[in-house]
Amino acid sequence: MFADRVLSGMRPTGSLHLGHYHGVLKNWVRMQHEMECLFFVADWHALTTHYDNPQVIEQSVWDMVVDWLAAGVDPAHSTLFIQSKVPEHAELHLLLSMITPLGWLERMPTYKDQQEKLSSKDLSTYGFLGYPLLMSADVLIYRATQVPVGEDQVPHIEFTRELARRFNHIYGRELGFEEKALAAVKKLGSKKAKLYAEMRVRYQEQGDDGALETAKSLLDEQQSLSHGDRERLFGYLEGGGKMILSEPQSMLTVASKMPGLDGQKMSKSYNNTIALREDEVSVGKKIRTMPTDPARIRRTDPGDPSRCPVWQLHQVYSNEATKQWAMQGCKSAGIGCIECKQPVIDSVLEEQRPMRERAQLYLDDPTLVRNIIADGCEKARKLAGETMRDVREAMGLSYS
Repeated sequence: MFADRVLSGMRPTGSLHLGHYHGVLKNWVRMQHEMECLFFVADWHALTTHYDNPQVIEQSVWDMVVDWLAAGVDPAHSTLFIQSKVPEHAELHLLLSMITPLGWLERMPTYKDQQEKLSSKDLSTYGFLGYPLLMSADVLIYRATQVPVGEDQVPHIEFTRELARRFNHIYGRELGFEEKALAAVKKLGSKKAKLYAEMRVRYQEQGDDGALETAKSLLDEQQSLSHGDRERLFGYLEGGGKMILSEPQSMLTVASKMPGLDGQKMSKSYNNTIALREDEVSVGKKIRTMPTDPARIRRTDPGDPSRCPVWQLHQVYSNEATKQWAMQGCKSAGIGCIECKQPVIDSVLEEQRPMRERAQLYLDDPTLVRNIIADGCEKARKLAGETMRDVREAMGLSYS
């Protein structure tokens, strides 16, 4: 019914590191060639926890967009925009707040979890309580069908699906819906109308999912139907009303296995990161001074790779031959720790080199980045405007 469309965003909290690249950006680069993708800077979301320090957000926005472009996100294949430049997000958030039960927000598992993690901040604000609703508006405003998330974010997508279902149930029952749906059926032509009716009965009376898919395929092929008639027929098919908002699916992403310099997960809060575009001298110094197996005090002491953070980086960056060399050399004391680290340094620098080259173009001419974002915001507003037109009409707000 709704075309495959991916939406994903990131909060601007400063320059990105290699954990972001392996956990998120590599997926974005792949997906942009497979389906329609929209990627946005979630600057309003940054204010939910950084409302008292907004000055860090603006510079972080542009640094992050340059990092995206450096990583290979291509504005020719995806739409890049800033959340606050598309005010329709806020309008939909407001309208959805009118029908969102308070208990739904209070039960979100991340609500109490984040309050405990960020106990030094006063998060007893509506913005923080309501940020899952703003996330839902971000997704629903584009009628996105796929949202890449980690496991901890799946409840947010379930919440979004329930919200879309609630909205469609309340507002999809337009006056004269059945009459309008039956009139739309006739526009299919007698043969296709008969098939549609048969598949509808088989699905609604027998629960035949195959019949549902056949009918959906039939509707997808009808190029001459108006958007309104198409949505009515999809809703009538499933026994509901007009489908105004899509119900997105979680696209589970594999958790990043990128370790930090101390062996923990790479994170700015642990101060163990390598920035996406960090200069070569700094990268080399950071990896050379990484801790290794504490039992390996002298060069001649054999080591245990499983106790060494450097071995975790080999798992990400080294081929099988190099990993075997490192493991055997460590266990036999045949190589020293500095020797073991060098292939990792070389591989990290090789990965970063094209990123630095791509970024330099935008660092030399910042107007290129501004233009990419301006174009993306224009495209995003057009899509958001189409959804809001239908939402306003459904809620009785499209005054003539």
